[in-house]
Amino acid sequence: MAISYNGLWKLLIDNNMNKGDLCKKTGLSSSTMAKMTNGESVKLSVLERICKELNCNFADLVDYVDDSKVKKEK
Repeated sequence: MAISYNGLWKLLIDNNMNKGDLCKKTGLSSSTMAKMTNGESVKLSVLERICKELNCNFADLVDYVDDSKVKKEK
């Protein structure tokens, strides 16, 4: 299973924020941000804090990408 946080990265750009700004405003650790950067799963409580800060929903942040489709395309 692969997770894409492209929606989050786009929201950060729209809000003139970078990953460091988001960590400071939400209290996220750098290791949590690294997981997200690498497309790894994080706890829903992390996504809740981000949604609260950016005034959005989970679907605005995360997308599921089927690994089998990604591997076939390569």
